[in-house]
Amino acid sequence: MTDVSAPQVKKRTGFQALEVDTRLLGMIGAFLVICICFNVLTEGRFLTPRNIFNLTIQTVSVAIMATGMVFVIVTRHIDLAVGALLATCSAFMAMLQTRYLPDAFGLGLGHPLTPWITIAAGLFLGAVIGAFQGWLVGYLAIPAFIVTLGGLLVWRNVAWYQTNGQTIGPLDPTFMKFGGINGTLGETWSWIFGLVAVVWALWALWSARRAKISHGFPVKPAWAEATIAGIIAAGILGFIAILNAYQIPERRLQRMFEARGETMPEGFTAAYGLPLSVLLLIAVAVAMTLIARRTRLGRYIFATGGNPDAAELSGINTRMLTVKIFALMGFLCALSAVVASARLTNHSNDIGTLDELRVIAAAVIGGTALAGGIGTIYGAILGALIMQSLQSGMAMVGVDAPLQNIVVGTVLVAAVLIDTIYRKKTGGR
Repeated sequence: MTDVSAPQVKKRTGFQALEVDTRLLGMIGAFLVICICFNVLTEGRFLTPRNIFNLTIQTVSVAIMATGMVFVIVTRHIDLAVGALLATCSAFMAMLQTRYLPDAFGLGLGHPLTPWITIAAGLFLGAVIGAFQGWLVGYLAIPAFIVTLGGLLVWRNVAWYQTNGQTIGPLDPTFMKFGGINGTLGETWSWIFGLVAVVWALWALWSARRAKISHGFPVKPAWAEATIAGIIAAGILGFIAILNAYQIPERRLQRMFEARGETMPEGFTAAYGLPLSVLLLIAVAVAMTLIARRTRLGRYIFATGGNPDAAELSGINTRMLTVKIFALMGFLCALSAVVASARLTNHSNDIGTLDELRVIAAAVIGGTALAGGIGTIYGAILGALIMQSLQSGMAMVGVDAPLQNIVVGTVLVAAVLIDTIYRKKTGGR
């Protein structure tokens, strides 16, 4: 019978035994400080269930792209075209469901196939454009900065020409469910998802512990594992509880019942629950983390970022790897286009404007090293949440847009400085 409490190289007590990533802890601390400060400045309005719900759905689009930007920056490249590519994919999908499909096949808004054909075509377009940019970088050796800077100008205006500069909407009802408030799980299914997520997280912790023991690696004390498990479970269920506390307005409920030809019972209430867009972000985060940690592609990405010359000499096809990374980035831009346009319920010309800066800032604030070789998916998502919290909080306080950008730029530079100092002290880890 396996002893789950052994082996350990040396005994550690207190906080050290938890083996918490200090960089991650610092980002969480910064996020909490931001939330508390804005909650005080807004007299308690910042941390209301309604604002937290809005904050989550506003973060999703940038956070999805930030996960791909981690791979791009880790391999010592950059992608300045993500916002423009989002706009091109958004314009294409808007035209596809409102003009092309109805005219060519008679598939109008509300048809069961319309949203899925639209999303599939948009994702394919994004991946192809991303792969093309990756080919220019990898095989023609044009610097990624130049390729994507050109892409920023090209794809932003391709989006304009697709729609002749017009706002396209409304979009398909099913398509709009991926935008946040238009598509949620509801209170019951949100609790079910939360419980399943807790079970999965605890199983993952237990499996990782068993794997370490089976290979003779040191493990944390049982109390430390239990503490980490408790924090994760409390975080998941607490997040679900906050979202479920945001009640659907009575008038909206009445319209929902009227649309079904029913009468709303007196005193009836319902909560929005977990948005489908957040569920999509969670799925992307899990998939990208698995790619980074469990696949050959992930190992090649981090090996190439750590030392490109050594990676190429070891047999890694770094040129094709570059194509794959940019294709994945393009795919995620298209996915973000689905979320962004669905949240707005239309395609507008300014969609995705300055998203390239927000995405890069989210990845860098999240701990991705511009020198390459280091980065985490969860860090990028947390970085996106910090960015959105800053912007939303300042907007609620009444800070002018120019000053908001000044603050965000200052925070970005400060984050890089702090990260540089941290890496020097920890030997580059």
